[in-house]
Amino acid sequence: MATIEELKTQISSAQDLQSVVKTMKALAAVSIRQYEKAVESLVEYNRTVEMGLQILLKQRHFAESFTIPRSLLNLSEAQSPSQSMIAIIFGSDQGLCGQFNQQIAHHAIAHLDQLDQLDQLDQQDVSPEQLAIAGVGARVIPSLETAGYGVTEAFPVPRSASDITPQVQEIVLTIEQWREERQCDRILLFYNHPLSGASYESRHLQLLPLDPEWLRQLEAREWATSMVPSYTMNWQQLFSALIRQYLFVSLYQAFAASLASENASRLSSMQSAQKNIDERLSDLNSQYRRQRQSSITAELLDVVAGFEALT
Repeated sequence: MATIEELKTQISSAQDLQSVVKTMKALAAVSIRQYEKAVESLVEYNRTVEMGLQILLKQRHFAESFTIPRSLLNLSEAQSPSQSMIAIIFGSDQGLCGQFNQQIAHHAIAHLDQLDQLDQLDQQDVSPEQLAIAGVGARVIPSLETAGYGVTEAFPVPRSASDITPQVQEIVLTIEQWREERQCDRILLFYNHPLSGASYESRHLQLLPLDPEWLRQLEAREWATSMVPSYTMNWQQLFSALIRQYLFVSLYQAFAASLASENASRLSSMQSAQKNIDERLSDLNSQYRRQRQSSITAELLDVVAGFEALT
């Protein structure tokens, strides 16, 4: 049984840890709101990009053919369609966030395995050399490598919302480089998206090729006025510029959503840790009170025994 001094030391350590956990809970809660506001700030900007695409679709009628000229996606018309693919998986650089990295890695692996099976049925197997994986965050990489998926490029996780923009620009440059070197036609994003409270879910998004159903919905969407705006610049240049903005917005939203989910997972972990610490402190305090009472009782018995011996 622990002595009173040992119990005092354990109680002091638990209280220090409790203070750290409370601080991390507060920081996680503040960070969640920060990244949620970052996502909300792009809503109107994303709406503007979609309106620009809607104008082009209504006048060029891309959605009717369900195809987009490869030259507009910065691919040469002479290039043959490729089965090369880019997968960008968003994890974390820091720990104490529960199953955050394992969950997104499991979701990405399951989806990539499913795509590989479908490609095998179509006799268009995607070899490991044709799959480029970018891992955002060092802690998601081991789970991917354990499953046999090598990470081609690793990116750090932004430390704040202001650091997301330069990180997105770096990833866009890397994507362009891989598309030139590997002739990649398909780009997939895997990230966790926050839900209510401290919960989140794993999602994936296909950046390229563009979803024909999404294009069709954009073209069919009702315009706010009776007159659809016109444009004077070259429509191919305008379309390419809008697609680049679409890629930027999608990557930014994936970054912000992943960071908000990471902090939501960390908040949930800290809540569980605080509950365990509170229970441990309650148990230690009970032991301390029992030990102290026993010590006081023993001292009183010694005093009584000494008094009786003297009288």
